[in-house]
Amino acid sequence: MADHKVLAGAHVVLPTGTVENGRVIVTGGRIAGSAPEGAPTVDLTGHWLVPGFVDMHNHGGGGASFTSGTVDEVLKGVHTHRLHGTTTVVASFVTGDMDFLARRAGLLSELAEQGDLAGLHFEGPFISPCRKGAHDETLLRDPDPAEVRKLVDAARGQARMVTLATELPGGLDSVRLLAEHGVIAAIGHTDATYEQTRAAIDAGATVATHLYNAMPALGHRAPGPIAALLEDERITVELINDGTHLHPAALELAFHHAGPERVAFITDAMDAAGFGDGRYMLGPLAVDVKDSVARLVEGGSIAGSTLTLDRAFKRAATVDALPVESVVQAISANPARLLGVYDRVGSLEPGKDADIVVLDAGFELRGVMRKGEWIVDPTADTAA
Repeated sequence: MADHKVLAGAHVVLPTGTVENGRVIVTGGRIAGSAPEGAPTVDLTGHWLVPGFVDMHNHGGGGASFTSGTVDEVLKGVHTHRLHGTTTVVASFVTGDMDFLARRAGLLSELAEQGDLAGLHFEGPFISPCRKGAHDETLLRDPDPAEVRKLVDAARGQARMVTLATELPGGLDSVRLLAEHGVIAAIGHTDATYEQTRAAIDAGATVATHLYNAMPALGHRAPGPIAALLEDERITVELINDGTHLHPAALELAFHHAGPERVAFITDAMDAAGFGDGRYMLGPLAVDVKDSVARLVEGGSIAGSTLTLDRAFKRAATVDALPVESVVQAISANPARLLGVYDRVGSLEPGKDADIVVLDAGFELRGVMRKGEWIVDPTADTAA
């Protein structure tokens, strides 16, 4: 007999809008259309039910690095983010030696094959030294399509995205190669002009890696990549909504211009996410985390974030005053579509995995379900 649960009484955010006093039925590991008489009911009156979060750009958490950690450490990082509502996560690598990255891709592709990860993202080494951020400049290289292909092949079908400075030699050919292989070509850590960015979009790029960060600022005579990325319907823009990476007005500009269907909230999290302040390594570079802000020891560049998507959700719904439905699009549906997994996750619809987040009236996380199992049980929190 399949395990049935009825989650009742909540504001349920569906692709068609929010249903008041709604209910979601879970049978086994999936969302179901109906429940048998007498199925156990969880009363979630006054809460929000939203789909599990999908993070397409994440370097680690819980003290673990996806770039350099052991398999057990990577799984610990994945679990840390699950505790904060991210039921689907892509493992992002920072710049490293090509052979090292290929080995890491082979190792982590196994975790993707067994469903612990939703694939791999190479952020570097094919990025601009002018906009390197928290990447080791000595390891950067031009995006030679043969080298890009080497990393994609090493991921054994699990490469989901490669971030490129598309203005560099080989950039446009690499974008075309990625598009042919069904891998997202993301424009980021780039010093491109407006015109060069448009050429990369025409070649097949579809994502802006953490828009605004690690690229030239918006200018009135030289608009740069930001204007090209915001105006083009083919581009989804990643935003790090932690209050550090972006001024609220920059976030509002992106949402207003691109619309909620073209924004993906990401964490760009590093090891310290869900773990705490201290000294960490991001690839080969030392990072100090103080008051939850990560910066390189040498030079002081922001080095990823300590963000978790439950905090990004709360900030978007409260500080930024975005409609909850728009936040759900940006934090679940849009990244799921981009990653090619929207048939399974990203919305609360019958037949999909029962990946569900419970938020209280103030948008604090109260429950997380993944494939029908509570990771954070909302009924265990009643005394808090």
